[in-house]
Amino acid sequence: MASSSLTKPQMRGLLAKRLRCHIVGAFFVSLGVAAFYKFAVAEPRKKAYADFYRTYDSIKDFEEMWKAGIFPSAK
Repeated sequence: MASSSLTKPQMRGLLAKRLRCHIVGAFFVSLGVAAFYKFAVAEPRKKAYADFYRTYDSIKDFEEMWKAGIFPSAK
């Protein structure tokens, strides 16, 4: 008689129910990771490149490398 009082486990739709929950969770986790990457990596990297090229003089850099002998064909 004890076995008749137990409820049956849910067998139909169990995968769909779990997938729905996990897909929603994965979506929000991926949004969080994308936002973190944008603000922690991409924005500082763009700022560093902008700061570098703001004062970069390619002619001066070429002349220093030419004097060092890096370009033997450019005489």
